Amino acid sequence: MEFWHLIGRGVEKRDIVTDKHDRLRFIHNLYALNDRNTTPNYILNERREDHAREQLVDIHSYCLMKNHYHLLVTERIENGISLFMQKINMGYTKYFNNRHKRSGALWQGKYRKVQIKRDAHFLYIPFYIHLNPLDYVHPEWRAGEVRNTKKALEALLDYRWSSHLDYLGVRNFPSIIRTDVLNPMLGTRSEYERTIVEVIHDPSLAQESDYLEYKS
Repeated sequence: MEFWHLIGRGVEKRDIVTDKHDRLRFIHNLYALNDRNTTPNYILNERREDHAREQLVDIHSYCLMKNHYHLLVTERIENGISLFMQKINMGYTKYFNNRHKRSGALWQGKYRKVQIKRDAHFLYIPFYIHLNPLDYVHPEWRAGEVRNTKKALEALLDYRWSSHLDYLGVRNFPSIIRTDVLNPMLGTRSEYERTIVEVIHDPSLAQESDYLEYKS
């Protein structure tokens, strides 16, 4: 099983989501377009006959930010990542441009794709992904200089647009994420919380993130 960290960025660092409606649409797309039989042209409220889904990837961790997103995935079928990302970026661009009366590219070139090695730093990558929202309230976390850990953890609990809550045992958007692969390695809720505090104070633990970092 090969894990890949994927990052999509807004062109010229522009926001790719502007409100809750946009965020819900993007999250919904992660589910609806993770299917070989669904096209990027589908309408959110369109009634379609049920069909057997053929997933392209498993999403193990994710975080949606204002101007970019992170996904930690494994492929379910050959070239699944390429097909999934094409659908996600194309489908969301069509939605976003239509809703916001704009035209042109939304994404900064092709998404970034980095394979994550299964070494001592592997399990810190999901934590790194989940900590991204601290950029909005505690940007000093990237330098390991957060002084009020309690407030940082509270900020993460208030942020719905990542898989952090799912790994705490809170059903957030369970239909899009597969937690059973990482759960045995991330441990119980208390163990998970203990590790995320470690990464807050020492971001260098997620060594591979040096290649993946994208600041808002």
